[in-house]
Amino acid sequence: MAIRFPSMLSHAKQILARNQQVVPKGHVPVYVGEQADKKRYVVPLSYLSHPTFQYLLQRAEEEFGFDHPMGCLTIPCSTETFFKLTSELKC
Repeated sequence: MAIRFPSMLSHAKQILARNQQVVPKGHVPVYVGEQADKKRYVVPLSYLSHPTFQYLLQRAEEEFGFDHPMGCLTIPCSTETFFKLTSELKC
């Protein structure tokens, strides 16, 4: 007879997944994309105070409120738009 520990196994998988997604100090993870085509990026915290990035945050607030489906900040725009806007920002 085998002993099962489903909750322990689930918890261990979460810890491993979390360790693979370590965010450097001074950065914040964001998900970018539309619908099911979302990708995770890590951006400097300094971006949060830039007016261009704040516009993206306002769009995220309008679409998701404070309930982000991916578990962290989700920016509702295409990755091309995100790269274009963030490439103009200075850290």
